[in-house]
Parts: sequence; C-alpha cells; structure tokens
Amino acid sequence: MKLTQKVSWLMSKVQRSLFSHLDECLASPLADHEKHLVKILELVCVEKYISNRASNQRFGRPIAEREAIARSFVAKAVLRYPHTVSLVHGLRSTPNLRAICGFGLYGRVPSEATFSRAFAEFAKAGLGIAVHDALVKGHLGAVLIGHVSRDSTAIVGREKPAKKVKKPKSARKKGRPTAVEVREPVEKKRISVQRGQSAKDALAALPTACDRGVKRNAKGYTETWNGFKLHVDVNDFGLPLSAVLTSASVHDSQVAVPLMKLTGGKLTYLYDVMDAAYDAEQIREASVELGHVPIIDRNARRGDAVPMALHEAMRYKERSAVERFNSNLKENFGGRNVMVRGAAKVMTHLMFGVVALFADQLLRVAGC
Repeated sequence: MKLTQKVSWLMSKVQRSLFSHLDECLASPLADHEKHLVKILELVCVEKYISNRASNQRFGRPIAEREAIARSFVAKAVLRYPHTVSLVHGLRSTPNLRAICGFGLYGRVPSEATFSRAFAEFAKAGLGIAVHDALVKGHLGAVLIGHVSRDSTAIVGREKPAKKVKKPKSARKKGRPTAVEVREPVEKKRISVQRGQSAKDALAALPTACDRGVKRNAKGYTETWNGFKLHVDVNDFGLPLSAVLTSASVHDSQVAVPLMKLTGGKLTYLYDVMDAAYDAEQIREASVELGHVPIIDRNARRGDAVPMALHEAMRYKERSAVERFNSNLKENFGGRNVMVRGAAKVMTHLMFGVVALFADQLLRVAGC
C-alpha cells in the first residue's frame, strides 16, 4: 500500500468511527481545529511509547495520566500554547481538549508541577526522538527517497552560555623536524574521525551545551544568539527524517556525516543536497562512500566559486524544502518558544513540535 493510500485509509477510519463516537460523548461537537488535532494524535500515537512501571511498584503517578500528559504536549505544539501554564489552563477550560488528550470529559487535570516532572521524565527517556524514529521508519522506511536536504536553524535558549574551557597552546615547533626529533602526530580533524565512527558515536562527541552562535543571514548581515542549533534532514515533501541538537557554535559541516549515517540507517535515499556551508571534500567523499550523490553549493573561499552543472542546479532547488521546514517549525510548532533549560529538555520540546509537524505535513501530502 502506498504512503498516501495508507494515510488516507487511516484517516477515513478515524472519520467514520472515532469522530462519530467523540461527537456522542462530548458536550459540544468537535471544531475543525480539534478534528485536526485528533488526526495528528492518531498518527503520532505518542502514548504507545510511554514506558510502563513495574507491576510491583506502589508509588508514582498512574501510567494513564502520563499518556495523557504526553498527548497534551503534542497538542501544545499543534495549538501553539507558548507555556506549560497556558496548556494547563486550556485543558481545564476546554472540555473537548481535555477529553481528546485523555483526561476524560470531567477528569482532573494535573498541576503545572506534575506536567514539568513528566516532561523531565520524557526528556531523560528520549521520548520525542523515539516517536519520531518510529514515524519515519513506519511511514517512509519502505519508500525510496529522492533528495535529502540538510540544513540547521538557530534555537534561542533561555539560559546563560556555558563557560568555554581554553585549550592549552600547543608546544609544537614550526617547520620541519630535525633528524633526531620525534613529534606527536597531528590530531585528526573531526570530519575525518566521523567517517570511521557510527552515527551514535559521532553525535555523542558533538558539544550540546548552550553557548553563543554567529552566522551571516541571507541579506549578508551577521547575527548572534545564545542557545543551540537544530540540524535536520528533510525530504522533498517537507517531512523531517532526522534531527540533531548541538551547541550554537558548532559549524554545520561538523554534523553532516553523522546525519548522513543517521538518516541512511532509517531509509534509502539518493541525493545529499546541502548549501555552501557543507562544501568540504571529506563530506563529498563520505556521501559517495554511503552510496549517495552529493549536490553541494560551492563556497567561494578564494576567488569565484565554480558554478554547478545544469542538472545539479535543478536538483539543488529542492533544498528549499528544508528552509520551509525550519520556518514552519519556528512559526507554527513551538520552535521559537523554548522555555526549558538543558539540551535534553530543549531537544524534547523541539521534537514534540517535529513529530506534530511530521503528522501535519503527512496529512497535507495525503490530502486529508
């Protein structure tokens, strides 16, 4: 069954059975935005990935409540609630939303503190990443992907930048060594090391602490921010395939090889499409080694850049998909409202938005 047919079948089933059941149970009929939220929650199924407590555990919150809280955080991204307190207020004041998330029509909504503790648990368990990986493999694992567009976007943090530890200056002498002199070998560059590592090991070596980032925008002006960078792979339809969070100071090229391996482990694709920030021979070679065709804009480091071939330039236009994704995530799915601290919590907040955006874009592709 094709992807669009699979999604259309699932949504028609939801339309026939679930919506009619909800209309009977709820005090008022579902509004259009509430029906859209139900569709996204049914696609994401975040509650399936909440780990059950041991059967002999006597303390802690009920597992059903944790499932409802997880669904609520997806609803927070879809309905654009800026803070957890506004989400709790929305749940308490809107019976339909309360029932959709799983608290029941007249159920008690937990306090903001309970939501915060549950969110910390989700961040520690990597819930958002697990849900996203399952969505990608479940809906796109058997599909041949044409272009994978790669880019990063600035994420403004709510904490002070971490203090950088200054590296000691090397005592290495300049020039050629003498015949009897023995020098330590030159440390390999990060990209060279990454080519021999797994995606997990390469990502673990990247810094994730909040720090200061600098970049030049599309108009040529320099911008700075305190926080992080979200690096993403996106297909031609704007569906996010992989996402990685790093410190704001990490250069885009340092995440290219791990992302290639991460995305390649989930599905099969043909082209790596990247801008001039990724223009490095090591990245091109790594892409070819992994069975892909690199299409990377040339960086005019010295003099004029070599123009792309016509067929490469046509394929390079597909890279606009990742730019639309970054804009959509920030404007409509909480990418600008990061109110938590620490890389794990920031990543979890962003991943709730990413999985919601994945489901929303999947519905648009299927015409549901």
